[in-house]
Amino acid sequence: MTPLLPIVDRPIRFALVGCGRIAKNHIEALAKHGGRAELVAVCDNKPDALAAAVAATGAAGFASLDALLAGSDADIVVLATPSGLHSQQACRIAAAGRHVLSEKPMATKFEEGMAMVKACREAQVKLFVVKQNRLNSTVQLVKRAIEQGRFGRIYMSTVNVFWTRPQSYYDAAPWRGRWDLDGGAFMNQASHYVDLLDWLVGPVDSVHAYTATLARDIEAEDTGVMSVRLRHGGLASINVTMLTWPQNLEGSITIIGEKGTVKIGGTAVNKIEHWQFAEPHADDEAVKAASYDTGSVYGFGHPLYYDNVIKTLRGEADAAVDGYEGLRSLEILIAAYRSARDGQRVGLPLVF
Repeated sequence: MTPLLPIVDRPIRFALVGCGRIAKNHIEALAKHGGRAELVAVCDNKPDALAAAVAATGAAGFASLDALLAGSDADIVVLATPSGLHSQQACRIAAAGRHVLSEKPMATKFEEGMAMVKACREAQVKLFVVKQNRLNSTVQLVKRAIEQGRFGRIYMSTVNVFWTRPQSYYDAAPWRGRWDLDGGAFMNQASHYVDLLDWLVGPVDSVHAYTATLARDIEAEDTGVMSVRLRHGGLASINVTMLTWPQNLEGSITIIGEKGTVKIGGTAVNKIEHWQFAEPHADDEAVKAASYDTGSVYGFGHPLYYDNVIKTLRGEADAAVDGYEGLRSLEILIAAYRSARDGQRVGLPLVF
């Protein structure tokens, strides 16, 4: 199959499949790129959700993915559907010769994530995986400090995701909290934070995890802890719960090194709460303007992420987070679930 050529003479045509909780972020992000991108189709199997999306966007509406692929001229299809459906949907989209953009996590099983990568590679279409938190101004400053060697050797890194998801959240969509379609607090809510840990201070060498379902009536976990050994020798931990009372409290990353200590906190790594290094740098002044308020845990990274997607499809850039990058955090999540199930440390890469 011949690879698709860069799109340079017209706006890139996007279609959105899944018009639920996260769809609004995608619609708003695309609207910021008018002239370079347009939303031509939306899809949902719930009539009310579909009607609302059509009314909000003016895009053509479809009740199924197959109908969308047959009836629209979209260049790229965005999957904002239940995570357990991403793999089979991505493979169908690739077979139809369209590019794929998948929300996190890219899949709930590692072999299904690999199937997505294989299908897109063989069809010679692009596979993008949304990791918009990498583009937060706060996170970008920390990434630069690491690349500049300002921390020296990194000893300890800690991620906390202390949010709340009441029972009504899970009851509103029967797929939430199911092993096959969603996973639990690690796989769904903390997926971005697992990615950030690996991207900032990884790669991960091994994990040991515990999970528990303490208060929610779901199959998967509402609370979990993960101990991590990093390839460079440092240690890390990820602590997650959806039981924080009465509201979201913290989404944070703390990094402790021999010459620097930083904590990005707030509800969604949106505030630099501590920034101290042995040697001064111009970025120390930029810290004052990097923090921002956010009304949701999603942040404001989607427009920036779409900018990279558009530039990639225009032949102006490489994908910041492709399918192979998406597999990295999925592998860590699967390792954590294996560890919690079997009660033992699990090394990476996974063995099948």
